[in-house]
Amino acid sequence: MSVVTRFAPSPTGYLHIGGARTALFNWLYARKTGGTFLLRIEDTDRTRSTPEAIDAIVEGMRWLGLQHDGEIVYQHARAARHREAAAEMVQRGGAFRCYMTAAEQDAARAEAHAEGRAIRSPYRDGKAPPSPDAPFAVRLKAPDEGEVLNADLIQGDVRIKARDIDDLVLLRADANPTYMLSVVVDDHDMSVTHVIRGDDHLTNAARQIVIYQAMGWTPPHFAHVPLIHGEDGKKLSKRHGAQAVHEWRDMGYLPEAMTAYLMRLGWSPGHDDILTKEEAAPQFEISQIGKAPARLDFKKLDSVNAHFMALADDERLTGLLSEHLAKHGAAALSEAQRAALKRAMPVLKKRAKTIVELAEQSRFILAKRPLALDEAAKSLMKNDFRQRLGRLYEKLAAEPAWEHAALGRALKAFATAEGVGLGQIGPGLRAALTGGTPAPDLGHALELLGREEALARIADQV
Repeated sequence: MSVVTRFAPSPTGYLHIGGARTALFNWLYARKTGGTFLLRIEDTDRTRSTPEAIDAIVEGMRWLGLQHDGEIVYQHARAARHREAAAEMVQRGGAFRCYMTAAEQDAARAEAHAEGRAIRSPYRDGKAPPSPDAPFAVRLKAPDEGEVLNADLIQGDVRIKARDIDDLVLLRADANPTYMLSVVVDDHDMSVTHVIRGDDHLTNAARQIVIYQAMGWTPPHFAHVPLIHGEDGKKLSKRHGAQAVHEWRDMGYLPEAMTAYLMRLGWSPGHDDILTKEEAAPQFEISQIGKAPARLDFKKLDSVNAHFMALADDERLTGLLSEHLAKHGAAALSEAQRAALKRAMPVLKKRAKTIVELAEQSRFILAKRPLALDEAAKSLMKNDFRQRLGRLYEKLAAEPAWEHAALGRALKAFATAEGVGLGQIGPGLRAALTGGTPAPDLGHALELLGREEALARIADQV
């Protein structure tokens, strides 16, 4: 049997990183087995589902590189099929028409809660309706005896007493199907073999298994993944900061770093190598997913992102940096500025953990003359230092090889000739070149600015 997995988000908001990890695990298992990875939008709640949320989910998955197979399935469009399945379940005796009013349902729920048992409808055994045209819902005829076993691939065997399962509503009185029915019918019709999802759905598995049995269908394999917690060990919430995939993107993380980090939140291949999702897929095993909640570790994420920043293509990083600057109000880069950034990228990308830090590291290159010196930089520009800076200008202007190693040697030779340590030259020169913004070592800073620009900035302070 070919493996079929699915990611089935509800479009009521952004793509949460927990959902992104669930999608990733489904993608990894499908790719590991040569199977199929499907995307289903569970939009039956029409009042809360929005086109904007659907777009956010699809864009988030696209950014992460989690390409689904086939067309997107929209659950609300399959309502007629869900009603058909409910009718078939009634015919098979696994479901029944329930004529309880809202008040009667509330009373039955309260009574069941007080007695510590599941809800049972008085109509489950064929009680006559109050009138021929009375409105009705369709409910599952839950079993009363035995246990429901979910042989969960992560949690192990999870057993629930059958009598603890409610007579679930499958079709409401307005003929709209409920989530519990729709999920089962859709997973069956889409030939889903493995349901990999958050363990907040663990209790739903038993209820859904009963629906499968009522239809005479074979349930899929369930694998319930522990949730992601914040660094404080508590359930992830707004107080922990960014939760949406697009927020992490805007903070300057690369998609390959996000997937490399997210898949390690709960899954371990038995070694510490940093893997892309493509490298991880052949090694992925559901059995290697732990049972305990995973904790976000921002330092680890930064480390993983720095790893991929250092490996990233310079042209790509230049483009991402340009997009970041534009989003934050910077003017469009000129061709000369873009070329200068690309030329500097091999050095700058090794000094930055995120695109945001890369933007900070690149400020000295994009700064326009005359530089606006910060207060610390201004304090270094004493008259005697300006005179020394003038002599350094002459020394550097005569330097035949404008590359960082030769420039570094020239600076040391100049300091020796002046009878001072490099520490009495470096800070002032850095201030003249950068205005006080972050920059690499002086040899690299001079090289990356280029002879003409670097000498002009020095001359501005003489």
